[in-house]
Amino acid sequence: MSLPDTAPFGRRRFLAASAGAALAATALPGCAASVDDSGSGGGKKTLTILSGQNEIDAKSIKAAEAALGAKIRLIEFDVTKLNAMLAGNTPPDLVRGQGAVDTPFYAARGVMTDLDPYFAKSEVLKASDLDPVNDVWRFDGQKQGAGPRYGMAKDYSQDSMFWYRTDLFEAAKLDLPSDTDPLSADEWLDLGKRLVKRRLGKVKVYGLSVAALGVFLPLQTMTASAGGSLFAEDLASVDFSSPEALKALKWYLEYARADIGPNVVNPNPDGWDWPTYQANRMAMATDGYWFGGSIGADAKVAAVSRFAPAPQLGGTRVSPCFGASGYWIPKDAKNKDLAWKFFEWYFGGQPATDRASSGWGIPTLKSLRPKMPQGTAFQKQAFQVQQRELEHFSVLTFSPYAQVTALDAVINKVLPGAIKSNTSAGKVADQLNSGMNELLTKGKEALR
Repeated sequence: MSLPDTAPFGRRRFLAASAGAALAATALPGCAASVDDSGSGGGKKTLTILSGQNEIDAKSIKAAEAALGAKIRLIEFDVTKLNAMLAGNTPPDLVRGQGAVDTPFYAARGVMTDLDPYFAKSEVLKASDLDPVNDVWRFDGQKQGAGPRYGMAKDYSQDSMFWYRTDLFEAAKLDLPSDTDPLSADEWLDLGKRLVKRRLGKVKVYGLSVAALGVFLPLQTMTASAGGSLFAEDLASVDFSSPEALKALKWYLEYARADIGPNVVNPNPDGWDWPTYQANRMAMATDGYWFGGSIGADAKVAAVSRFAPAPQLGGTRVSPCFGASGYWIPKDAKNKDLAWKFFEWYFGGQPATDRASSGWGIPTLKSLRPKMPQGTAFQKQAFQVQQRELEHFSVLTFSPYAQVTALDAVINKVLPGAIKSNTSAGKVADQLNSGMNELLTKGKEALR
């Protein structure tokens, strides 16, 4: 009975008070009909948070309960579960989300709380102190970066930047990438081909890993760098056949066919880049500043690791954030004021200071940037590269008519066969346009 994450939801479907929707929501584990447990636990209210345990662990929950004077109920995040809870009008009080891709979708459906009044009154979270990345949590109905503020990021990275291992570059007798000038995408790809190592026809050391957060967003970024846009101006369709998008698609097809790194045909068996990079089996990893949190915890890896600017496909320098993970408050949440109290503690209190000094992402309050670690040579180099890259931060508007998981599902359906059969980029573009535009059209119709 739960709604699939690829369904083109409309506001009415989310808010319908149908028995079926309510049943779908309440049948999920932990999804009680009411999120206000004020009659239990000694009269304390309960704040229900839909998130992952990697975001809020048991220690953090205890600290939050002490700071808020409330109980915390943590429900493991799942997008299907979230959509079912919204449809059944049993929303949690707080939802973990990716501002860069979630905001347009949920804001367009009228299920997010406008937080501007809260920011205006807060003594802890001032709009003037917010890092520009928080603008991905704004949507005016037409574009991202403008209009009401619906959420806030806990930390972030510019996700087209990459880390590399100097030992593997030196072994291949290759010059190290510049700290200041971005590589061209073609130079980057060439380095990946030179750095890959094979044994008996199988890749033993990846030369380059791209698209760790899916393929659609890197293609959107490359298209923007080439001076174009994957989405039409009204965000209701995509066009992979434009010269700029076709250039980006050709680049990815060449990368995948060269088999120099994880791709839709041969994904990384480790599941993500860090175990592979740590084991000296990946020369370049396209992961933002947050990846330095893992690197910095391993002194041997840190000693041979450096950070580099985002490579560019064309003459328009862009360096966006694909995630901006944080929290938002559903419009029908039962405990909004308590949820905002959590906002102030989590985003502006000790947890925010601890995150800023950890190296696991750029803090989203400008006043916390001086807390970013610079104690070691590795941290200092990464910090300096990241500070310069901030000048090129870009907000790429995502469509409100489909979720990124649905668009990546089309890519994962089309590309493997096309890569293996050497299908032309033009034909691949047509297939992607057909599959994605059908989803976007249905999504737009659902909002009418």
